[in-house]
This record gives sequence, structure tokens and C-alpha cells, in this order.
Amino acid sequence: MDSAVEAVLAAFDARSEREWSAPAAAGGRDKMLLSVGRSGGMLLNLLVREARPQRILEIGTSYGYSAVWLAEAARVVGGRIISLDLAGYKQAEAAKSLAAAGLDGLVEFRVGDALEIIPRLAGPFDFVFIDLWKDLYVPCLDLVYPKLAPGALVVADNMLRPADARADGLVYRRHVRALPGMTSVLLPVGQGLEVSRLAGPDDVGL
Repeated sequence: MDSAVEAVLAAFDARSEREWSAPAAAGGRDKMLLSVGRSGGMLLNLLVREARPQRILEIGTSYGYSAVWLAEAARVVGGRIISLDLAGYKQAEAAKSLAAAGLDGLVEFRVGDALEIIPRLAGPFDFVFIDLWKDLYVPCLDLVYPKLAPGALVVADNMLRPADARADGLVYRRHVRALPGMTSVLLPVGQGLEVSRLAGPDDVGL
């Protein structure tokens, strides 16, 4: 990973530490950097490098922390990302961070309600990362599921932490594991990541 990407990630990490030490000063939860964290970002990066997806969908841009990890790997494998968020000002900050990291041009931002945008997106997607308000995980998954390519990966954050997200995380995990063709595992990485995979042609007979 080059120095420009590392510098941007280090700035994100410093911001996160600052804000979590004084949440009120940050302007409230919605203004804070609610990111996947360093270990979660590293896992996303590794999964993209190994799976080599060409079309990546990020549902929940926030300020672009995970987008940087995804885009760094996407640059290596020749992939491209569509990232959705309700807040345009957050995506504007994300775009600045990507440019500072030398990763601009790899992410296409879409501003608006994910439940309205996803039905308009042309699939298939090879990799999906879900990280927005937790009550939207299942509705977003149901909308994107028909657009998954065979062998696609779906990663969902905040399955274990914060504590108030655990109930929604359990609902999501039960739901994704009940979908036809999906296999899934909960990894205690970062805030807890559910990594799911849709069966592909190479799985026949396994």
C-alpha cells in the first residue's frame, strides 16, 4: 500500500480516536466517523484482492473510510465501485479523501435513499459491502440479492458492536443465511463482519 493511501487512512484513524474520546464535541453520532475500522478495512481490502471483483457496490459511503480500503484493492484488480449514501456532504468529503489517496476515478457516488437507488442499478455485482443504519440491512440485501453475480461476496458490518446493533445484526444474519444459494460466516473482526457468498458454477457437486 503506497504512502498516499497510508497517510489518508492514518488521518481517518486519528479523527476516529479524537471523536470517540469526545462524542459531544464531534456534533453527535451522525456527524462522527462511524467506520469499519482498521482491521475491518484490511479484511475488505484482502477479500477484494483475493476475489478480484469487477463491480463493487458499497451501501453506505459515510466519509469514505471503507471506500479508500475498497478502492485501493479495486485499483489492483481492475475493479470499479458504486457507493451510495443519503448525505451528499459526506460523499463530498469521501471524494476529497480518495483524491488525496490517489484513488479518484475508481468510485462513482450516488446520493439518495439506498432503497430507491438499488432497484435502478444495473447488475450484476461481484462484491457488496453493507454499512448503513442497521434497520435497512435486510431491505437493502433483498433488493441487491437478485443483482448478485454467481460467486458474489456480501459483507455486512456491525454484527457484534456497538451493543445496540446486535439485535439487528442477528436478524440480518438469520435472513442472509436463509437466502437460496448463500453460505455465510460471522467473523469477529472489527465491529463484527458477516461474510456471505452466493454459490457459483464451480460449486456444483460440492
